[in-house]
Amino acid sequence: MLFSRPSDTALYDALLNRDSAWDGRMFVGVTSTGIFCRLSCPARKPKADNCRFHETAAECLDAGFRPCKRCKPLEHGMEPLVADLSAKLNADPGRRWREDDLTALGLDPSTVRRAFKRQLGVTFLELARLRRLQEGFAALGGGERVIEAQLTANYDSASGFRSAVSKLLGLAPGAFRDDALLRCAPVSTPLGPMIAVADDHALHLLEFMDRKALPTELKRLSERTPGGLGFGRTKPHAMVANDLEDYFNGRLREFQVPVKFHGSPFTQAVWRELQAIPMGQTRSYSQLAAQMGRPSAVRAVARANGDNQLALIIPCHRVIGADGSLTGYGGGLHRKRALLDLERQAAPLP
Repeated sequence: MLFSRPSDTALYDALLNRDSAWDGRMFVGVTSTGIFCRLSCPARKPKADNCRFHETAAECLDAGFRPCKRCKPLEHGMEPLVADLSAKLNADPGRRWREDDLTALGLDPSTVRRAFKRQLGVTFLELARLRRLQEGFAALGGGERVIEAQLTANYDSASGFRSAVSKLLGLAPGAFRDDALLRCAPVSTPLGPMIAVADDHALHLLEFMDRKALPTELKRLSERTPGGLGFGRTKPHAMVANDLEDYFNGRLREFQVPVKFHGSPFTQAVWRELQAIPMGQTRSYSQLAAQMGRPSAVRAVARANGDNQLALIIPCHRVIGADGSLTGYGGGLHRKRALLDLERQAAPLP
């Protein structure tokens, strides 16, 4: 962990406040019980004198602590409620969910809403809508007509489907060309569906589907690249799908899909610096600027970081505040926290 570690007093305060921002980034071993936990663990809090703070779960294990059975610090997983409903959603992604469906399962819709918002940053019903849209995109990419894609996505009307696509992508389905050089297709991940844009040779864009800046990014990409945008899949789409599967299963250290950068020379230099950050480590904006020999260009580095259009491949999520705070992330802080947690567990021990 390459940021200044907070004092034990600050970490103990985070433990008392059950601050989930530290999940996957700091752990506490309790000498009186021999157990180690996440700082967000709901269990009764130990005395400060009995707490030993560690940066990784491996350190806790090496120190002789056992994982807590309540907060399960070794698991990069979901709350049981979220995991169960996510499995149901994956089994039937085209299903049109309503609150009545949750009630029929014996669940309180408000509880479900809070659980998904807390862990994934989006409500269950919003996620279900995205999954239906993902199915519609896949149908369009397979050459189906808009009406067929609408039915696949389980929309009652063509206008409703067109409106949903326009809101999400900034372009109506009819604006996507059959002879386009760049092809858009959805990619599934454990943290939500993504959109991949590629030509026959390289990947140009990879973003989470619910990112608010996605329409702007697609418009900017279409303006920079002649030939327009269309639906469909190319060889880089298959490659990035395989890369993402290996990444989320902890088997990938470096993405293999070829990519195309769209940015100024300085912006591209920042992106290359981001790609040099080893998995399981982080940097601050000031550290990146200093490494580039531009210590006064912290704000410019931050802007270039925010302009990243290749999520995960250019790991802008590995940039944190100088004080160790997560700071912002276009895909949502819940995803940034999950990605850092995943990478810390997957990275080889020094």
